[in-house]
Order: sequence, then structure tokens, then C-alpha cells
Amino acid sequence: MAGKVFFSVSMSLDGFIAPESPEELMQRQWMELQAWVFPQRFFRENLKLGEGGKEGRDNDIVRETFERTGANVMGKRMFDAGEQMWPEEPPFHTPVFVVTHEKRDPWERPGGTTFHFVNDGIESALDQAREAAGDRDVRISGGGATIVEYVNAGLIDEFSIALSPVLFGSGVRLFEGVDAGRVALEPVRAEPSPKVTHLTYAVRER
Repeated sequence: MAGKVFFSVSMSLDGFIAPESPEELMQRQWMELQAWVFPQRFFRENLKLGEGGKEGRDNDIVRETFERTGANVMGKRMFDAGEQMWPEEPPFHTPVFVVTHEKRDPWERPGGTTFHFVNDGIESALDQAREAAGDRDVRISGGGATIVEYVNAGLIDEFSIALSPVLFGSGVRLFEGVDAGRVALEPVRAEPSPKVTHLTYAVRER
């Protein structure tokens, strides 16, 4: 049985998930958006940042998201930014299908991550990701424009937002350009933690 197609992101209270420029990702304000995840034990172990770290529901959510994911899909903009920032062993540990117009051979990295470059559309990338994932889920990793493409195509089953208590005023909005008239959301759960509120929704066609 095929798994779900989902995305999971951190978002500011005013709806932003990333800065306009990748160079801003490491600035203090944008680091605040992800501040809840950096101390978690599973996150630290996955990125080989050393022993220790926090345990609790936030840590469980990070681990559960990783464990359910059998393949990732991302846009070229996210890949270009990540290629400069990810460690030699990227944090995915799955096949990753990059939606791009570029023709490029697969790029195999240590730790089980291989990037495959798909230049014939989002549905082809998802089909390949589903096959690679087997009965596990496919995560649409980002960025925002790629997520919206999948939402508008009716290809997302579920999504989770870690709603962070920060305001940005500008940047990449999560739902910029969404076809709201065809998307209905069904609340699945809401889980507050000391740093963020985790919101999960099932996606239905309106």
C-alpha cells in the first residue's frame, strides 16, 4: 500500500517559511524560526552535532517525521541553497528527487542520500519518489513554491506546520499562489510545546 504525500515546515505567525535570499537563512532572525528543532536529541544525532540534546514531544515529532519518510522531493532553489549548506552526509538518508530543468546525473552522498534530478515535471518526480519510498511516505521538502505546486495539483494528502512565535513581515510565504478555491483542510491534531505549536491537517478537494 502506498504511503501518504506530505510536507512539514516551520512557519512564522505571519505566514513565512524562508527569507527571499538563501544568504539570509543563517541570520539570527531566521534562525529563530527553527530554534525549536536545533536542541532536539534526534536532530543533533542525525546531523552528527554531538551527543545529548532535549527529549520530549518536540524530539518525538522530529524523529517520527524522519522515520515515516521513504523519499523526499524538493525544488531546484532549495537544492541549490542546501548544496552549499548541508554537511557531506546530508540529513535525508533517503532518495531525494529534485524538480529541475537541468539535466544532471544522480549525485550520491554518504549516509544513504542520493539526489536524482527530474526534468519532466512534478508528477514524474512524485511517481519516482513513490516507487522509491515503497510503503513509507513521500515528503515534499520545499521550498515554498514547490509545495504550492503540489498542493494546487491535488497531490498533497497531509501537512504539518510548526508555528513559531516570530514575525518577519517579508520573505517566502508558505501559501503564496495557492488555489484556495479547490483546497479544503481537515484538522487532524494540534499539539502545543514550550517553543512552537504543531498543527496537522488532512487535505481534501473542495
